[in-house]
Amino acid sequence: MTTTYAALLRGINVGGNKKVPMAELRTLLQRLGHGDVGTHLQSGNAFFSSDRGDEDSLAAELSDAVERHFGFTVDVLVRDHAYLRAVREACPFPAAELEAKQVHVTYFSAPVDPGRFASVDPAAFLPEEFRLGDRALYLYAPDGLGRSKLAEVLARPRLLKGLTATTRNWNTVVKLEELTGA
Repeated sequence: MTTTYAALLRGINVGGNKKVPMAELRTLLQRLGHGDVGTHLQSGNAFFSSDRGDEDSLAAELSDAVERHFGFTVDVLVRDHAYLRAVREACPFPAAELEAKQVHVTYFSAPVDPGRFASVDPAAFLPEEFRLGDRALYLYAPDGLGRSKLAEVLARPRLLKGLTATTRNWNTVVKLEELTGA
């Protein structure tokens, strides 16, 4: 059975570091035997179809291929269309009523115990808010991610220890769900 996936590459094409041209990423995915390959934006969003593997094995395969081809390591998360749709539908914030820069989703490599974030006092960051989902964290940052004090705290290495995490704004969350559903 063929499944459509999104690959989320962490930390590429930011500030001139870890440059991964999207055309080369598409070619790399095709060489790995995947079909219906495409990319979205320049920030490490790809989509493809595959009839083999699972999310974790596909992510490891792509991460290894990127390292071999480009000479640096990149963390990769792969999520199927059903999961991306579930994340979109489970958003605890009224995303349709907000600007895309105000709502973000951080995708995690594994489920996260809420106790991991117990040291974060939500009241100290209002009106910013966060909620945990299934392998995802939803962030409402009314002034955007770049100005968010809460996002800064949530990204601390001690809170994310042992996880791969990568964040996308709401427009990208929606677009990836649409692109993998085609």
